[in-house]
Amino acid sequence: MFRKNVLHWLLERNQPSVRLLTLTQLLGKSEKDPEVSLTQQSITKVGWVSDIVGRQLPNGCWIEEGSLYKPKYLSTNWMLLILSDLGVTKTNQTISNACELWINQFAKNDGGFAMEGMKKSHVCTTGNTARALVKFGYVDHPRVKSAFEWMEKNAALKGGWSCFGSGRNLDSWEPMSAFATYPKQRWTRRMKDAVEKGAEFYLEREMHKQGAAYRPWYRFHYPVHYYYDLLVGLDFMTALGYGDDKRLKHAIGFLKKKRRRDGRWNLDAIHPDVEGGMAEWYMKHPKQAPIPFALEKIGEPSKMITLTATQVLTRLDEQS
Repeated sequence: MFRKNVLHWLLERNQPSVRLLTLTQLLGKSEKDPEVSLTQQSITKVGWVSDIVGRQLPNGCWIEEGSLYKPKYLSTNWMLLILSDLGVTKTNQTISNACELWINQFAKNDGGFAMEGMKKSHVCTTGNTARALVKFGYVDHPRVKSAFEWMEKNAALKGGWSCFGSGRNLDSWEPMSAFATYPKQRWTRRMKDAVEKGAEFYLEREMHKQGAAYRPWYRFHYPVHYYYDLLVGLDFMTALGYGDDKRLKHAIGFLKKKRRRDGRWNLDAIHPDVEGGMAEWYMKHPKQAPIPFALEKIGEPSKMITLTATQVLTRLDEQS
């Protein structure tokens, strides 16, 4: 299923978040397991979570309270998205303080979420925020429930979502990833239909066929934030149970091709939003350019990418 040398690397104690996720998601250990409990206790003391939380301000924010969204990618919104991936939960008081502020500032009257200054909810922001809040342990929060209802109501009739007002597109993956974290017993019939149509949208395109080839889709990156690549797609599609569909063949083959000889995967990029036209736009609008943030080094073996890729291959084995 996975190579022992890779497993030992993921279980190293210097990054307890990765160790915790490996124990629970790859090895299937219960949260009550003593080893899991000890690792959970250490994630805010050592490694990435400790570093990020250590930069949190007394008011619960990162950088400033005035904007939870700017500057990209250093402010509160972005730090919380990363922390939600690293196994920390709202049982940590500093996390719950930040999450309550996040919910209060991003929740909109129509049911979803959007950054400050926007009156209506935004697809990508709603998907990201809902997914993170479920991971943090807010699955019962009324604002989380309303966010999933909002995503179902705002899905395209033919399947998929549009974050940018230009029609359905592969880059609008966030609702699919959010539903992959949302317990299925909470899904309504309409939610199930929306996810099924969304899955078909991606499968019809074999996870990568839409318009001209876009290079960032073929390079694996973290933090994920708003950006799609084939690993992002395989992660939510296999989590939703579509691993046995033959139309994933290209994406699966690409994933396996990118595996190093030692069984690990490299980090290809941090945020692939500076390609082509976007690079030109940022040159003209330098104040709007994102500030890179990374946990690992580009071009080197990545525990975050390797963990996700290994999870995908494990699900594929289970679903075949």
